[in-house]
Parts: sequence; structure tokens; C-alpha cells
Amino acid sequence: MPDQTIPDQLLLQHKVEQFYYREARLLDNRQYQSWLALCAENIQYIMPARGNPLVNNLEHGNESMISVERELEGVDSDGCPLREESYLHLALRVDRSFKINAWAENPAARTRRIVGNVEIIDVDGEQLSVTSNFHLFYARPGAANFIYAGQRRDLLKVTEESYQISQREIIMDMADVRVPTLGLFL
Repeated sequence: MPDQTIPDQLLLQHKVEQFYYREARLLDNRQYQSWLALCAENIQYIMPARGNPLVNNLEHGNESMISVERELEGVDSDGCPLREESYLHLALRVDRSFKINAWAENPAARTRRIVGNVEIIDVDGEQLSVTSNFHLFYARPGAANFIYAGQRRDLLKVTEESYQISQREIIMDMADVRVPTLGLFL
């Protein structure tokens, strides 16, 4: 953002953070249809699996030796992502939330999302590249509570009113999947 003045950068940062806070509120209040409206119709929603590769000693002294990117198993690797969804998939999941026989979420889970470390990485015309970190508290009556943590790497499309998520990559911070579901909207 070198061509922007400091006040412009601060205003953009504020607008992006407010977008993420609104998104978290909608999801925590189970307003999934309103949340889906924040997604572009060509969205790519991806959660790569994480492997545990050994450190490559040939790269000693380079940051790539221990890079998070080496752990990700997704669309561009030999592995398989945990989730790889389009708008249609997300819309079906939202619709499923309102079905009478949606037993997996009856009673509905209680969630609370905390979004932070919002960083605008790049501005390219009407598109922003943004990273953010999250914690999600998950509680179901009669079951143990869980905390999800990770990073989101988004491409946001600038709209007249706000932004739309055109791409989201969710990097979970867990070595083993020991949570009740990865079917949450993160």
C-alpha cells in the first residue's frame, strides 16, 4: 500500500477489520444466510490438511527450512485438503442448517469467534489480500468444549457497500484432528 497516505491506510484497515467483526457476529448468531451474502458467487473455500514433514537440513539457515507452507496438503500439492468448497457447497451447508432433520446440530452449538492480527498484505485494484488469525470457542450441551485456532488467508473483492470473500484458505493450527467437526464456517 505504498501509494496510500497514512489516513487512507488507517481507514482501509478499519473497514476491513469491521468487515471481519461483522462476519464473526453473523456466524456466532447463526445468521448463516446473511453470512453467505458476504461470499462471492465464485468463492473458493479451502482448508488444506497439514502434514508433519521432517526438517530439510539441506535448507539450513533458510526460513524455508521450517516454513508452514511445507506442511500444507491441498489443491497445489500431492495431499488432499480437508475442505474444498464452492459457493454451491456453502449454500447447501447453509440450507442444511435450517432443516428439521439436521440432527448433527440439534441442539445447535454455541460459538464465539475472536478475530485478530488482521493484516492487509496487498491491494490490487478492487481486490485485497488479507490475513487474519482466529480463535473459535465451540460448546455443545452435554459435550466437551473445544477451541479452534488458525489463520485465514483471504482475497476480498471490493463492493459498493463493503467487501465479498472471493477466496478463503483456512490454515488450522492442530497437529491431530481431535475436534468434533470441521464443518464449521471459519
